[in-house]
Amino acid sequence: LKDGGVNLRAIMIADTADFGILRVIVDNPAKAIEILKKAQFTTKTTDVLAVTISDKVGSLADTLGIFERNGVNIEYLYAALDKAGETAVVIIRTDDLDKGLKVVESNGLSTTAKF
Repeated sequence: LKDGGVNLRAIMIADTADFGILRVIVDNPAKAIEILKKAQFTTKTTDVLAVTISDKVGSLADTLGIFERNGVNIEYLYAALDKAGETAVVIIRTDDLDKGLKVVESNGLSTTAKF
């Protein structure tokens, strides 16, 4: 990805006894997929929510509480600092992306298409 000029914006690695899963948010998804496939990696794209929250104690708990109260199941999440000390972007995979987006919008949270 480096040699192809693709910038990583967020990254998360999970492993099992048999294989690992690397989840990344990049500035150019199409180019990243092309590069990874050429290098014989198995790839898959997944739609996620990128929710901007304050970088302060309790912000994540408050955000997760909104999803819980509205019956939106979170399959996984990871976070990246957007601007140190100001905001964080939480990457959230839900079981129902449309419902998750409606919950975000109706509760005054903001999403970002790129960060």
